Amino acid sequence: MATGSAEAHGSAAKKARTGARFDTLAVHAGDQHDPGHGAVIPPITTATSFVQPNLGQEGKFGYSRCGNPTRSAYESALADLEAGTWATATASGMAATALALELLDPGAHVLVMRGVYGGTFRLFETIRSRTMNLRFTYLDLNDLEDVRRQMCKETGMIWVESPTNPLLTLVDIPKLVEAVKAQAAKEGRPAPLVCADNTFATAWNQQPLSLGVDLVMLSASKYIGGHSDMTGGALVTKDPDLANRLGSLAKAVGGIASPFEAYLALRGMKTLSVRMERQCRSAQRVAEFLDAHPCVAEVHYPGLTKHPQHELCKRQMRSGGAVVTVRFKGRPGEDDLDMMRRFFSKIKFWILAESLGGVESMINHSATMSHGSMTKEQRASVGIYDTTLRLSVGVEDCDDLIEDLDHALTA
Repeated sequence: MATGSAEAHGSAAKKARTGARFDTLAVHAGDQHDPGHGAVIPPITTATSFVQPNLGQEGKFGYSRCGNPTRSAYESALADLEAGTWATATASGMAATALALELLDPGAHVLVMRGVYGGTFRLFETIRSRTMNLRFTYLDLNDLEDVRRQMCKETGMIWVESPTNPLLTLVDIPKLVEAVKAQAAKEGRPAPLVCADNTFATAWNQQPLSLGVDLVMLSASKYIGGHSDMTGGALVTKDPDLANRLGSLAKAVGGIASPFEAYLALRGMKTLSVRMERQCRSAQRVAEFLDAHPCVAEVHYPGLTKHPQHELCKRQMRSGGAVVTVRFKGRPGEDDLDMMRRFFSKIKFWILAESLGGVESMINHSATMSHGSMTKEQRASVGIYDTTLRLSVGVEDCDDLIEDLDHALTA
């Protein structure tokens, strides 16, 4: 089935959506058993072209940029997990973000949650502000009065990131959607699209489409793949018109996921629930440990009862997530970056690396890695400092992870 179609992605997926709980969907979503060979797992179909029945008669697939059996199974599974009806799988999360912006007319205005991922900020500010003349306003999307004040006739999209990367600020999605629609109705114009980056939470923790947003974006390289061995992204919706528009755009722009990446993502998806349950439970313990540590200045984790958005987290998410962000106290007479280098020289199980969401625990130094495209002043304005670290908690024994952190902090 072509990516451009707004129809559901397969009869098995339709059946799986009916009444199945999330953990079951994670295993069975996307199942498309071919009666010709009976394979339990969708095979990797690398063909670029597919035989057509006759002139003027289209087969289910034609050309792999427009639709591919492996990618179709993956897209069907994504749609099921995110409580949508349609998905398109892209080559990366940033490709998905870029594709979402193609929905806008040149000169449009976008409201953006303050403190978004550095790669998103870079795309918005250095690329699309120039190539599409888009105008971006960064604000706290929980400040609904400011949201109403900033909305104008050119506002075509609200970009939500919840939790944000890396400080894990949440957006009260239902309240935001309600306020945006009410303001647009008051002004007598169509409501802007609300798009939510659900990468950090995953559908296991929250389903933004069920909370009222129009479009979900995610980087599948993280928790969907889950093993730090594939790169991909996706857009998911349940709006047929939006699906048709995005399908045509995806076909034209062409930044699609390869069959092999789709296969890896499908494989990872089957253990998503198991991994997330373990990783989120361990993240809660890591956050509690760090919050009580004398070398720590602050911990950002919405699962902590002291977190200012803890009640929102309990309403909107299943857990506080599997990422913990921490800022260490500086040491008198020691440069902050030198202190970080000393810390990383002592760490044993945690890996200093970009990205997150794999089974192995990783640490990202936000100032020089994920948010390196921002100036020091820009980072400080959103609360990111040289001693800020983003911890992606893996599936290792949590006691080992905690002991490793304690050793590196106190050695």
